[in-house]
Amino acid sequence: MKNIQVDCTFLNDLEKTFYSILKPQPLLRAKLVSVNEDFAKELGLTNNDIYSPEFVKLINGESFFKGSTPHANAYSGHQFGYFVPNLGDGRALNLGKIKNYYLQVKGSGTTPYSRNGDGRAVLRSSIREYLISEAMQGLGIPTTRALALINSDSKVLREYEQENAAIVLRASDSWIRFGSFEYAYIQKEKQKVLSSLADFVIQEHFVHLKNLNNKYEEMFFCVVDKTIELLALWQSIGFMHGVINTDNMSILGLTIDYGPYAMMEEFDKGFICNLSDHEGRYSFENQPFITQWNLSVLAKVLSPIANHEMMEKYNDSFIERFKERYFCLMKEKLGLYNTNIDDKKLILQLFNAMQDDKIDYTSFFYRLSKGNYDLFTTPKISSWLEDYKLRLESEDLPEDRRKEQMLKINPKYILRNYMLQDAIDAAENGDFTLVNDFLEIAHNPYGEFKKYEHYTKPKPEFEPLKCSCSS
Repeated sequence: MKNIQVDCTFLNDLEKTFYSILKPQPLLRAKLVSVNEDFAKELGLTNNDIYSPEFVKLINGESFFKGSTPHANAYSGHQFGYFVPNLGDGRALNLGKIKNYYLQVKGSGTTPYSRNGDGRAVLRSSIREYLISEAMQGLGIPTTRALALINSDSKVLREYEQENAAIVLRASDSWIRFGSFEYAYIQKEKQKVLSSLADFVIQEHFVHLKNLNNKYEEMFFCVVDKTIELLALWQSIGFMHGVINTDNMSILGLTIDYGPYAMMEEFDKGFICNLSDHEGRYSFENQPFITQWNLSVLAKVLSPIANHEMMEKYNDSFIERFKERYFCLMKEKLGLYNTNIDDKKLILQLFNAMQDDKIDYTSFFYRLSKGNYDLFTTPKISSWLEDYKLRLESEDLPEDRRKEQMLKINPKYILRNYMLQDAIDAAENGDFTLVNDFLEIAHNPYGEFKKYEHYTKPKPEFEPLKCSCSS
């Protein structure tokens, strides 16, 4: 492990105001819970590397990759609509870049941005982030990644109970957020600092814009485009982030900072998965609108270096373009490929029927893909199904081919909250079997796992589990 090189020379291209160099604070008697072998291979790490005692020491901050300069990033953000100037990595440290991924350990101790927090992450929330990162990857949704998870004998206080502290080794194409630009905006020499950060982002991710006269506006347009795609994918799969603050929005349109997230089970367009979200700001149906609002904040803070009117005009089309992409994805989920002016109406009718009949979202589309129409017996869905069958008659694709295509976009498995809770309960008793088995399912949500067939269904009489921001 010591011979594996990471790159931290990118720090030379960032203003020093954006980060603080510091050392992690190791946990007591850290031990490996799970490691993502597939992703490790992608990063050039062997099984000998990732299953070595040295690898655990690396995650725990007892040793470092060659070339590593551990540092925490500074950023601002709008949290639930209110601006907070000094946020930053309060419990995470960046280790360096390898194979175009920036490695980061979450739960590594206090930083200058901890704001009276302990800088730790507990085992339950670490398991949730570890698994959902790879589940989103398996579903084809842009996301940060997870490489490994360690547990420890260190204890931290959460909600009046002592819990085990853990660390997730995660990775991302970038950890720069909308909030990073908000932080630049409040600096004394804002124009200089904003230009420096924007140039860094362009050099790293949008190099084709580098020599354009309007490169900053074009960078913003790229961010809007990527974010539209992300939100359309979220909504189509039924993913709810729970805390779409500007500091949780990636400049690359990645799903970032998993906290009180949830996958839609019984369909409810107004569902709120975050216990802290008392007004429903981040409900399922509000996610696209809040995201557009966040982009307007980004446009505002970029205005000292870019044309604000041009950026706002581009962002004004967000909802219209989002809906166009969203309906396109929903048509694919329904196996509708020919053009029909009534398709949007059919899809909206489906949403209403699913809401009224309390239909499990993922199971419905999977069964539809298999052609199991006889399983749909509730009144509104049964009525909708007759219209759907008539619509299919105008499709050119043979039935077997259509089903095959639908099964590529409609997963059999999602990480249901009660499923995750089963893994957490077992892990807190020292059994990490479900964590590792669920990682395999996360990587192949369209596959067959007979042992876990029961997880394809909603739990009987199960109240949808909600989490708070602190979890």
